[in-house]
Amino acid sequence: MIKNEKYDVTGMSCAACSAHINKAVSQVEGVKEVNVNLLTNSMTVSYEDSATPEIICKAVEDAGYGAKLVSSDGTVKKEKERFQDHETPILLRRLIVSLILLVPLFYFSFGYMNPSFGWPLGIIGEYPLAFGTLSLVLSLGIIIANRKFFVSGVKALIHRSPNMDTLVALGSGVAFVNGLVLFGMMIFNTLSGGISEEALMELAMGLTFETMIPTLITIGKTLESYSKGKTTNAIKSLIDLAPKTANVIRDGVEVTIAAEDMVTGDIFVVRPGESFSADGVVVEGESAVNEAALTGESLPVDKVEGDAVSAATINLNGLLKCRATRVGQDMTLYRIVDLVQSASGTKTKISRIADKVSAIFVPTIIVIAIAAFGIWLAAGLAYGMFPEGSNAIAYSISRAISVLVIACPCALGLATPVAIMVGNGKGAKNGVLFKTASSLEESGKVAFVVLDKTGTLTKGSPMVTDIVPREGVDEETLLGLAISLEASSEHPLAKAIVERGQNVSVLKKKVTGFKALPGHGVYGVIDGEEVYGSHAALMEEKGFITSKERAIGDALADQGKTPIYFAKGGQYLGIIAVADVLKEDSKEAIEEFKELGVTPVMLTGDNYRTAKAVASQLGLTYYVSDVLPGQKMDVVKKLQDLGRVMMVGDGINDAPALTQSDIGVAIGAGSDIAIESADVVLMKSSLRDAAMAIRLSRYTLRNIKENLFWAFFYNLLMIPIAAGAFYPTGVPWLMNLKPWYGAAAMALSSVFVVLNALRINLFPAYRRGKGQNTEEFAIPESFFGDRTINERKENQRMEKTLEIEGMMCQHCVAHVKKALEGVSGVGKVEVSLEKKNAVIEASVTVADEALKAAVSEAGY
Repeated sequence: MIKNEKYDVTGMSCAACSAHINKAVSQVEGVKEVNVNLLTNSMTVSYEDSATPEIICKAVEDAGYGAKLVSSDGTVKKEKERFQDHETPILLRRLIVSLILLVPLFYFSFGYMNPSFGWPLGIIGEYPLAFGTLSLVLSLGIIIANRKFFVSGVKALIHRSPNMDTLVALGSGVAFVNGLVLFGMMIFNTLSGGISEEALMELAMGLTFETMIPTLITIGKTLESYSKGKTTNAIKSLIDLAPKTANVIRDGVEVTIAAEDMVTGDIFVVRPGESFSADGVVVEGESAVNEAALTGESLPVDKVEGDAVSAATINLNGLLKCRATRVGQDMTLYRIVDLVQSASGTKTKISRIADKVSAIFVPTIIVIAIAAFGIWLAAGLAYGMFPEGSNAIAYSISRAISVLVIACPCALGLATPVAIMVGNGKGAKNGVLFKTASSLEESGKVAFVVLDKTGTLTKGSPMVTDIVPREGVDEETLLGLAISLEASSEHPLAKAIVERGQNVSVLKKKVTGFKALPGHGVYGVIDGEEVYGSHAALMEEKGFITSKERAIGDALADQGKTPIYFAKGGQYLGIIAVADVLKEDSKEAIEEFKELGVTPVMLTGDNYRTAKAVASQLGLTYYVSDVLPGQKMDVVKKLQDLGRVMMVGDGINDAPALTQSDIGVAIGAGSDIAIESADVVLMKSSLRDAAMAIRLSRYTLRNIKENLFWAFFYNLLMIPIAAGAFYPTGVPWLMNLKPWYGAAAMALSSVFVVLNALRINLFPAYRRGKGQNTEEFAIPESFFGDRTINERKENQRMEKTLEIEGMMCQHCVAHVKKALEGVSGVGKVEVSLEKKNAVIEASVTVADEALKAAVSEAGY
């Protein structure tokens, strides 16, 4: 049995940390997959029974970090606590202490080293040792305030998993030790009397402990932490929506309790202006509800008895009594929070590039720093290659320190997760939920979007539009039989017929032996006679209808309606036509897909004529009709030969196709099975949100690429500068980059990545056309003609030979030929007077009874 659990991780400071933890946990026996998230300091692990939380936590601890299993039954308060920004206040306190100590240190150091400025220094300016002592004390205070860099860095080095803190600790530590050595030389020479006052002043002017490095990096980490906190605003704002109290009825009395104390089945009262305390069902009252908090939809939704309501949505007018169906962590609100958070904890394909680099980044930087020190020391001693005023050891140490503190593994580690978190939050605010980081990354790469018709393009609540009984049968009789038969069916078309019967008085009869005929219709027995409700093909196969009745149904289908034929005891009774109204934004969504360069394809179980009519209304070029539930997946598979496919559906029968597609998108109002099978969930049930998901995916992926480019470009450019590779240019700052310049650059680098990711919040997700690929991916005509289900049926030629009696001349031949050509589905007809027969070719299965009836009606 595979378990998926989440852990809080402590001690991480950069991408190298997450890479080391990932490697350590992956080596635990039974662990299948590990995803470590630097942004949220969390880890998700999939593992078998041979691994346990204790073993996993031990592996993290052995790597030099801490881990704790996240409880799955946390209260609202605990859940909110997990997303509070605890790091920024700590960093801010460190920063304040560092700045308080750094300001006087900078004042005296700058004034002492630049006497021409004439800054008043008092006794400090007269005695070099006094200046050295003050510098040491203040620098030591700054190092103590920022001791976390040193504790974490050394600990990581001991565990053979060096990280960013290791680089800072080595850089600052080497600089501090170098300053100590220089200060020791000043004391020794003063005590021994072997140095003049001028020489001592010269040494003092070169004295620096470089404690600006940890201060500058702390500034950067504080800004980074604050900005990272902004990336989880979407989750925190959702959690803030969680109701605090609930008015429930206990023992017939209304009492107010904490919302987290509610249990399933509680009856709770919601007054106008109040939010719903749990997911539930309305048991009394009528009102309008603002669901914008969960779906992003601004228009209120009317609610009556039996309708579902969700926690955190707001009741606008009437008083409602509801029965709780989901409480606590099971509420839709928390399912959304969990989806957004889980997505940020998964990996994208593009992030694996950064992961591979991060795993070797810090050791490589340490090697480069040592190499820079050795090369410059040798070059200086041999050729004197140093800027004026520098000496071999000081310059070489400065190059090594600069390399250590300018390298930025944080930017690599944050490049992907911050963008994913903000992108997911942006989607959640607009009612689009990406289940994984991969689904957010891949949605923008699709070439085709396959759309189920009923419930996706249409409202999924069809209505009866026409009742056409045959001659001799009244509407009441036809409708009564249809309602009796369809009452046991769950199909939306059946429900439409049953609902039509609620408004009229019809005689309902008992049905036995009811069967649903998937893709065809329904069957049952009434009054001892077999009864069918089906489309024309089955009726023709059974011989229940003639070309005349088929023509009536075809005319209705040409109007975009679905004709359902009914027969009892082998006798045709009539047609009931049902039409499913298109959603208001379906046509606009189709236009948006085309603007994005994504080819929309409609799938429907309706007949060809109905499908063609709907496609015409929507402006669709490609559509596949007569699709049985199991064939939807086949269409997706075939399209995948041409490119990536997004499937959008809402029903149980869409689940296989959603799973097969590269990106499965479930309409939020659809079935739970469809939602579970999908990669993306549209909470508003609006097809335009599928187009928005593609746009948001493309923008987020572009943002990730920008972040990664900056992270790689920054390190590839700045590390050589810090190492002195641009010394031959003669540019002073390129020849001798000060270590604190490097620390400032490193601090700003990771901040830049986070701020760039936050720009996703400003992305106009519903703006059409701008910056998009407007070239629609065309399906080759031969591919579509030969392989789609509808066209394949038309290409399956059926040939039958009928013996004809009564033909006397060529006029008879012409009459028979015309009669047979009038039968739906019949193509080529050859009639022979000599052979007394007719050879018929048809593109679909045509019942013998239909052919015989046509000939008989012609008088033969």
